[in-house]
Amino acid sequence: MRVAIVFSHPYEGSFCNSILNAVTKGLQQAHHEVMLIHLDKDGFNPVMTSADLKAFRDKSPVDPKVIEYKMILEKADHLIFIFPIWWELMPALMKGFIDKVIFPGVAYDYINKNNTRMKPLWTKVKGITLITTMNTPRLLYFFLFGNAIKRAFMLGTFWKLGYKNRKWLSLNMVKMVSQKRRTKWLMNLEHRFAALA
Repeated sequence: MRVAIVFSHPYEGSFCNSILNAVTKGLQQAHHEVMLIHLDKDGFNPVMTSADLKAFRDKSPVDPKVIEYKMILEKADHLIFIFPIWWELMPALMKGFIDKVIFPGVAYDYINKNNTRMKPLWTKVKGITLITTMNTPRLLYFFLFGNAIKRAFMLGTFWKLGYKNRKWLSLNMVKMVSQKRRTKWLMNLEHRFAALA
């Protein structure tokens, strides 16, 4: 299986990087091919320019990174997104990825004349897994702050595109939990992705 990981965190010592390592290790144990899109190391520009907006209308991206990512994502059987939640939202690079890569002619096309219904173009993708870290308690994030990631990412993007097999693994209060708990999380992730079928 080919698995594409879309990753965003600028600090190599972050817990997100430990998650990336654990997930990659598990996938490699299962002999899956891992294709990494590291938005920070790639120097991805998240800004939607006027040229990008014209390209959106024309369904033909002009950003070389978007074209490169398109070629990777078209080969993927499973997508994994890993990023921190800062101030209840995704980092700018990940939001830019959604804006510039979840794009007509790249990730989807319209199936009716008034452009209200979509079909995904990444036809090999059988599942999407999101892994996030945050310091906010789960119940506060879900009920007080409105669960923006579920609304915008899991539903507003990937449900809208028609992907049914979507899972979100939310690791909460990361700075507050013990090292033992963080180690257990990493072991569980490694085992989970070693068993990915």
